[in-house]
Amino acid sequence: MKASGFIISKMNMEEKKEPQQPQQPPVLDQLKEYVETRIQLGKYKAIEKSSSVAASLVTDVVAAVCGVLFLLFFFITLALLLGSVLGAAWKGFGIVTLLYLIIAFVVIKMKPVIQKSIINLLINKIFK
Repeated sequence: MKASGFIISKMNMEEKKEPQQPQQPPVLDQLKEYVETRIQLGKYKAIEKSSSVAASLVTDVVAAVCGVLFLLFFFITLALLLGSVLGAAWKGFGIVTLLYLIIAFVVIKMKPVIQKSIINLLINKIFK
């Protein structure tokens, strides 16, 4: 009888146990999940930033190409006008060529300033 009493009391103890709460994942698993989430967030932020910078640069390049085309046609028109006024097309194109030469010398002299401006522009677009 002793054995059966032990079994009965053990069964009574099992019935009295409270329902267990769901187990929390171990701290290391939580930390691993947190790190993976942060890495994924970093990737998404990098993708967002790089696509924003690329879109901005593309629009700037398109604007620059339009500006260059404008200047090209402006100077061709100026050359034709000067050629008409001076009586010979080659004289108008010669004067415009001298203007291009002067612009080239100015750009060469201001190269460090122009480079700094471009670098600052790119940095501002990246950290915007």
